[in-house]
Amino acid sequence: MVGVLLINKFELILEDHLPFHTDFTPWVFGIEGHFVSTFQSLFHSTTVTVITAFFYLVILQALILASLGIYASDDRLPFLYATCCTVILNYLAAVPFYLLFPVNEVWSYPPSGAIFYMLEVFPNFEQVYRPLSGLNNCFPSLHTSVSVSMAILAIRSGNRRWGWFASACSLIIVFSIFYMGIHWLTDMLGGLVLAALASTIGLAWGNRLANSARSGNLKPHQT
Repeated sequence: MVGVLLINKFELILEDHLPFHTDFTPWVFGIEGHFVSTFQSLFHSTTVTVITAFFYLVILQALILASLGIYASDDRLPFLYATCCTVILNYLAAVPFYLLFPVNEVWSYPPSGAIFYMLEVFPNFEQVYRPLSGLNNCFPSLHTSVSVSMAILAIRSGNRRWGWFASACSLIIVFSIFYMGIHWLTDMLGGLVLAALASTIGLAWGNRLANSARSGNLKPHQT
């Protein structure tokens, strides 16, 4: 998690020093129109706002930590390493898009008509959270890619309970990015593609690292 925060901070610093600044938000809005604001209007209630805020802010990080704990306790080294690799890959792959294809959050683009419901339950969100994530760091949606990546790894681990639970959590998190008026549909689709790629590569690397670790542990006993 420390590495993730450092990547976020580095991206924000690098973005401030770019010699050019392009805004692709109008282009995305031209494709999607009022999808997000329409979606919001179908589900808005205080209860839904509280639940989605909790999943958006807390459960995403909890999924990562729980994955590490479960795979470590079950001695599933390939999936333990895969989780670490997958999370890092998600963030590293997203940074170039954040720098070169900046898209603002839906609610911050007035023509979208979207409302930032997060402020109903977390009035200080912008002061607390914004320094960690730029307003134009939308495509691809890391909340989508990371949560779905954790679900994919959970399913592939063969732990059925964890697989179902992680999948349900990722579904609610994806729901929350629209409900909160944060991400565009395009962001979510990009996040799904990134999740598939990152989890596949992450698991391949996880298997290699686990095999290397096992080989290293066997060598002293063979001599």
